[in-house]
Amino acid sequence: MAQLAWHFPLLVGIVAGIALAAVSPAIAQDTKPPLSGPMAKFELRTPPVPAPALSFKDWKDADTGLGAFKGKVVLVNFWATWCAPCVKEMPSLDRLAQRIGGEKFAVVALSLDGPSRPKVEPFIKSRNLDHLQVFFDTRKKSYQALEIAVLPTSVLIDAEGREVGRLQGDAEWDSPEAEALVRHVIGGP
Repeated sequence: MAQLAWHFPLLVGIVAGIALAAVSPAIAQDTKPPLSGPMAKFELRTPPVPAPALSFKDWKDADTGLGAFKGKVVLVNFWATWCAPCVKEMPSLDRLAQRIGGEKFAVVALSLDGPSRPKVEPFIKSRNLDHLQVFFDTRKKSYQALEIAVLPTSVLIDAEGREVGRLQGDAEWDSPEAEALVRHVIGGP
């Protein structure tokens, strides 16, 4: 019996080591983005799904699309000036774009107003939304391609052109939780 007593601590140590080794890779490979607070209603796509080739118009009524943002993480926000929750969240989207927009990330505010520019331009200017990239989906092709059901809806697309997930309804896009989500998808601070 005394001979077995010294084996027990060794056996416990070996079992604990195996368990820790088995769990450690799972923790390291857990790449789920943080989804708490205002981002708790973010609908994660697991795995991410390829986004359709979206096309829309720019300020000058020229054709453009999601392809113009190749290699960037993009938050596509479907909105309209007549949509009260959309109007409510626009300043937070502008602040998010100001904080982390640039070579790795863009907020694409895709207006469904029609006729678009005469309504949208004064709206954007009067609210000092200077950091948003505003585009127009007057024919609702992008809206239909992504099967958007409600306004506002924001779709997060990774740098490889895949939908990471979406959030239906308004959100606090300038919250620490939203910024953490976007930075997670970008892949760094």
